[in-house]
Amino acid sequence: MTDVKSYLREWAMPHVLCPGCAHGIVLRSFLVAVDDLQLDQNKVALVAGIGCSSRLVGYADFCTLHGTHGRAPAFATGLKLARPELSVVVVTGDGDGLAIGGNHLIHAARRNIDITVILLNNSIYGMTGGQVAPTTPPGAFASTAPGGNTEASFDACKLLIGAGASFVARVLAATPIEMTKLMADGMSHRGFSFIEVISDCPEYFGRYNKAGGGAAMLTGLTLRDEGVAVPLASKRFVNHVPSSAPPPGITTGVLHREDRPVFVGVRKAVDDES
Repeated sequence: MTDVKSYLREWAMPHVLCPGCAHGIVLRSFLVAVDDLQLDQNKVALVAGIGCSSRLVGYADFCTLHGTHGRAPAFATGLKLARPELSVVVVTGDGDGLAIGGNHLIHAARRNIDITVILLNNSIYGMTGGQVAPTTPPGAFASTAPGGNTEASFDACKLLIGAGASFVARVLAATPIEMTKLMADGMSHRGFSFIEVISDCPEYFGRYNKAGGGAAMLTGLTLRDEGVAVPLASKRFVNHVPSSAPPPGITTGVLHREDRPVFVGVRKAVDDES
C-alpha cells in the first residue's frame, strides 16, 4: 500500500471534512496516482475554487493555488500557459465547477488546454448550507427545495464531451482502485481531461433525502453503477445486498477519448514574428 504521507501537509491537519464524507478517499486516490506516475512533487500544481472539494488542495503538499469561486479553470489556464512544464490539476465541485464556474470550465475544454479537472459531484452545495446544485436530481430535497427539486440536472460528462474535452471519465468514490487508475490515465492524456467523481454528502444530501450515512450512500451509489447493477439483476440472492437493487443509471469508466491539437497560446507565434 502506497504511503501518501510525504504528499500531505500534516501540519494542516486535522481536516475539516465531515464524518462519512468520501472526499478524503478521493484525495488519497489522487496522491496514489501521482506516486504511480512518479511525478515530480515540485512540478505538480493544484488549483481549486470554493467548496468542500476545493479544501482538499490545502492538505496536499504541491504547488497550490486557491482561486475565487468558479474561476479555477481560468487560473489553471493561465498557469499552464506560463509554466507549461507543470502538471496542472483543478479540483472542483459540482457547484463551483458547473454553476458559477460553468463558463470557465466549458471554454477550457473547448480550447483543449493540457490540464486535468477532477470534479467531485455530491449533488448538493455541501459547504454553504445544502442548497440545490446543478446536479441535484429532480425530486431530491435540499434546503432551497423543501418540496423537492423541480429542475432538470446536468450530466457533467455529456456537457464536457459537447464542449470539446478530449478525455472524459466518470468514477465512483466507492471504488478507489478504479479511481486511481482513471486519474493516472487522465493526467497522462495530452489535452483537456475531465474526471467526474460521484461522491457523497451525508450531512446535507443524505439527511434531507434519508439516504443514510457515508457508507450507506456509497453502497447505494455502487448499486446504481451499470457495471454492478446489471449483473446483480441476474442473481437471486447476494449477501449484504438488498433483493431489489436500485435501477442502473450511472455509467463509469472512460466515456470519451480523442487526440486533437492542444492549446498552447499565442506566445510562440508572437515570438516568431519578433
